[in-house]
Amino acid sequence: MKVVLFCGGMGTRLRENSDVTPKPLVSIGPRPILWHIMDYYAEFGHTDFIICLGYLGDQIKEYFFNYDPHMTDDVILSHGKKHKTSDRSDVNDWTITFVETGLHSNIGERLMRVRQYLDGETQFLANYSDQLSDLSLNKYIREFEQTGAIAGFLTVKPPASFHAVRSDERGLVTGFVPLADSDQWLNGGFFVMKQDIFDYIEAGNELVEEPFRRLASRSKLWTKRHHGFWHPLDTFKDKIAYDRMWSAEETPWRVSAPNAVQPHDKDSIRFSK
Repeated sequence: MKVVLFCGGMGTRLRENSDVTPKPLVSIGPRPILWHIMDYYAEFGHTDFIICLGYLGDQIKEYFFNYDPHMTDDVILSHGKKHKTSDRSDVNDWTITFVETGLHSNIGERLMRVRQYLDGETQFLANYSDQLSDLSLNKYIREFEQTGAIAGFLTVKPPASFHAVRSDERGLVTGFVPLADSDQWLNGGFFVMKQDIFDYIEAGNELVEEPFRRLASRSKLWTKRHHGFWHPLDTFKDKIAYDRMWSAEETPWRVSAPNAVQPHDKDSIRFSK
């Protein structure tokens, strides 16, 4: 199943990094978050990616065009030649299509601009490029297929650092409640959609606004509440949180799917433009 990844935003809340680096290339450990997201999908057998480019999209293309899958391996340099210390592979025959979808396009517009690359797909996956989860993806897809809905997405509790505010009629604050402890559930991405979604998107529409409202009014929009790990990379504080998790080897998003793709003897990435 093809995976559309929205990588065109400016990442304004992560200015410490995204002024010079697009948010999808902000690193978690030795790899950018975009790689971690793609690796997650690949673990479940979904290795055909469509990258929606926009802000600093040339850097994203350059990362993959110059990709060295062994940069994080232990390497012995002997007599001018490099020798890997293991045969570990971290790329499982990915196919990546890079599409320029506009600097200021919203998600709905970006999706419409890659429609031609989804011809023949009865359904497809899509996601933002700034969040990770331990979601059991293929189980999630099977649940979606049983609903008869046209589109589905994850709803999540936000990190504890977000708080809901209570106030009275005068605007005076009466209390704070961590959103994770409230009744609020937020859009967490991890979309699964059928081809019919394009019938609900009009020019200029933001995907999760007008199109999703149209689907909801026809009982064709489904969501799954996810109680497991989910975390965004919105701010520098999130970047620090991910770095700490990586250093502590606490990486719940690095799932080992029951039907995970086995590494090939030789890494390969096929590119198309």
